[in-house]
Amino acid sequence: MATTSGTTTTPTIVLVHGAFADAASWAPVTRELLDRGHTVFVPPIYNRSLSQDAASVRAFVEHIDGPVVLAGHSYGGAVIGVAGEADQVTALVFVSGYVLDVGESLGQLQGGFPDSDLAANLVYTPYPVAGGDPGTDVSVEIDAFPAVFAAGVDPRAAEVLAVSQRPLSGAAFGEPASAAAWKTKPGWGIVSAADHTINPDVERFGYQRAGLREVIELDAPHLVMQTHPREVADVIEKAVRETAA
Repeated sequence: MATTSGTTTTPTIVLVHGAFADAASWAPVTRELLDRGHTVFVPPIYNRSLSQDAASVRAFVEHIDGPVVLAGHSYGGAVIGVAGEADQVTALVFVSGYVLDVGESLGQLQGGFPDSDLAANLVYTPYPVAGGDPGTDVSVEIDAFPAVFAAGVDPRAAEVLAVSQRPLSGAAFGEPASAAAWKTKPGWGIVSAADHTINPDVERFGYQRAGLREVIELDAPHLVMQTHPREVADVIEKAVRETAA
């Protein structure tokens, strides 16, 4: 799946979406990267647990022939931090993302900072688990979704996103990360300075702790891939260029 030119292998790009969204959240960046000639995949993330989601992404990556750059948005940042342990992953790009250390959970990382607007606008819904107790799905209140999660997105598009969001299992908030691929893989980060879903200081802290190779700040909302696709694609392309073998 990777492209080769002479002795240079260009990494395949795998985009990982986060909670309350699906692969379509990456659509403008996907289009931008495809137009630039990159090989791109955007697999579904099931948002059941950090370990399961990371295992799913890792399995997907391990079926790709050649090096891979992983880019994760929001909760997807936590996912790539674990899945990025796969041997062929050459770089990590965190986009408005969580960067967890080994043994740290989303709740622990967030707990060290003031709540964003998201905390007061969450909805909890039980879902069935075969042979076990019901789980709890967490989603964003539909009426609050445009302002809290999709600020800056066309209002009509935000309405569609609000009613098609993919919830995150409540269990994922308390599950500790089993790996921190950023300790061995180069990373890049994008801070969304106008983020109402994740406190931007959570993003800044995680990126600084991880010692990412480069961090940029954009005056952008949480769905920066929708509002600033070219800038996001530029950062991903830089990671691709600097890690091509």
